[in-house]
Amino acid sequence: MKYVVLIHSNPQPWGHPTIDFTDVGRAIPADERAAMNKEFDALLAELSASGEFVSGLALDAPSTSRTYRWEGRKRVSTDGPYAESKEQLAGFFVLDCATRARAEEVAAQFAGPGDVVELRPEMEF
Repeated sequence: MKYVVLIHSNPQPWGHPTIDFTDVGRAIPADERAAMNKEFDALLAELSASGEFVSGLALDAPSTSRTYRWEGRKRVSTDGPYAESKEQLAGFFVLDCATRARAEEVAAQFAGPGDVVELRPEMEF
């Protein structure tokens, strides 16, 4: 089953990896951050080797987005993100895991300093 790991963050300024641009991330000593980066690289290598990694993208700043919606009887577009919160969608990874438990185990490892991670399964029709 496929799952998407959505990473929400509020880096100031916007940038990736988000740990480098959040207050909580910048407060972590350089050697600890290097170790965290090494662990994350190992996680991605493991997921690639197992075939569980499908794809992922780091997203540009929310200010570069355009939102589309239906109002009345027509489509309307506006600049910027829909969410009116500090945290915005920063990127995502698509995983193909055999079980929900495995997807949850992996998703927990994507949560970094200053980020909120959401795990959502693919809708089956």
